[in-house]
Amino acid sequence: MGASNFFQHPLQRLPSPSRGLSAFIHISGLASFIWSFKYMHENPNRANEAYGWHFQYLTVIGLTLSTVTFLVALLADLTLSRRLFLIKNLLLICSAPMEVLISVLYWGLRLIDERLVVPDWAVIPLHADLGFHAVPSIVMLLDLLFFSPPWTISALPSLGLSSAIAFGYWVWIERCFLYNGWYPYPIFEQLSTTGRAGLFSLSAVVMAMSTVTLKWLYGRINGFGTPFPAQSRPGDIRKNERL
Repeated sequence: MGASNFFQHPLQRLPSPSRGLSAFIHISGLASFIWSFKYMHENPNRANEAYGWHFQYLTVIGLTLSTVTFLVALLADLTLSRRLFLIKNLLLICSAPMEVLISVLYWGLRLIDERLVVPDWAVIPLHADLGFHAVPSIVMLLDLLFFSPPWTISALPSLGLSSAIAFGYWVWIERCFLYNGWYPYPIFEQLSTTGRAGLFSLSAVVMAMSTVTLKWLYGRINGFGTPFPAQSRPGDIRKNERL
């Protein structure tokens, strides 16, 4: 049995941290994320010179968090560090639902009307669009479902976390608007203050629902029961050491 299996949660489908498939997934995800940042640098638009840079976009904020999550995950793979694995799993609780939210909102609104999420001055080729709005959620799901222990976060805390993120982002883009005179997504321009409040409230609910849904999906794939106390935490070091 490999060193990474020694402390693997009994419901975790595949070994992680591991220098094998787990490391490959994390390297592949990081390569995609870095390419997306490289694309932004090599294809500048008005956001490059604006207050807040591309961090006005929830997409880029999510991409940054995903990059940090996978960087920590890869370091855990290479060092077989239990502590880094714990940190990765804590970051994943935030980054995975956020990426799912970004994909659902972006592709859903784009299906209704592309002009709601893509400004007239922005040109995004398909390969870049997928890199920004599809690949992060896909690799995050792979990490969660096959290379992570189960989540124990419940509906109410997940709603609190998603609400804090949603309304924190709202405060941030309003600050950017004061300096730039335009919003990062056209849909914000078309809504009143009340409408934006409703949109961000809905986004918080969708993100919380995605957290609960991901937790349920994990159980459907890997099982719901545990032979150990149910209150084990993602990447819990002490409990995992007993395995």
